[in-house]
Amino acid sequence: MTGGILYVVATPIGNLEDISARALRILKEVDLIAAEDTRHSLKLMSHFGISKPLVSYWSEKEKSKAEEIIARLISGSDVALISDAGTPGISDPGSVLIRRAIEENIRIIPIPGPSALIAALSVSGLDTDGFTFAGFLPPKSGQRRKRLSDLAHTAETLIFYEAPHRIIESLEDIRDCLGDRRAAVAKEISKMYEDVQRGKLSEIIISLQNSTIAGEYVVMVEGYQKQASSIDEALAEVQALLKKGLGRKEAVKVVAESYQISKKELYDKSLGS
Repeated sequence: MTGGILYVVATPIGNLEDISARALRILKEVDLIAAEDTRHSLKLMSHFGISKPLVSYWSEKEKSKAEEIIARLISGSDVALISDAGTPGISDPGSVLIRRAIEENIRIIPIPGPSALIAALSVSGLDTDGFTFAGFLPPKSGQRRKRLSDLAHTAETLIFYEAPHRIIESLEDIRDCLGDRRAAVAKEISKMYEDVQRGKLSEIIISLQNSTIAGEYVVMVEGYQKQASSIDEALAEVQALLKKGLGRKEAVKVVAESYQISKKELYDKSLGS
């Protein structure tokens, strides 16, 4: 490893009290803070009495600014990378600098903290054992529908970010392409007007159409559920997995979850198949 350390620091997505004690210590100790928007980050710094040099790396300047920051790191300076809210590089600027630091063999240390997608998922009521985060959907409906079609058979919970001016049309495209699935839509997580809507996509669309649209949204949609036409179809899949070497309990568990049927019933019937 060469030079200084790049700290990837998660900052509050709303309530400033969400910042960790470790994040505050790092921000006070580093030589330089690389911020998505220095004007926005100054509010955070001022609130906690932190006075450090700030350099902006907002999207249009991210590549050129990354080289300046890398030079500082190589010279031995420790740098904290922050975005306007949440974890840098996760649907936020920062990934360019992180990749360049890896190329230059610079030590990188993550300072965990707030993440809108994780906070929203935790209160969604949807499956949290596995999920697919797809970031922001394309702004144009045609491209958006193509992307949704590619994700239509994903069994895990799907998570998207969406801007307020596109939230209704995006939800309508999601409903049309994926079906009227169970979903949850969160806005303004950790802020004053935090809200989570849960239900079928069609129900959430109607609710949002009759409410104030504002703030950034996290959209979470139930994963694809295969519908069994009969128990025989499910049993056939169990047998196929058994032939591949999977144990009976594990095979039954996988198929039962996919078909949304009783594991006990499927297991009992598989013994006689």
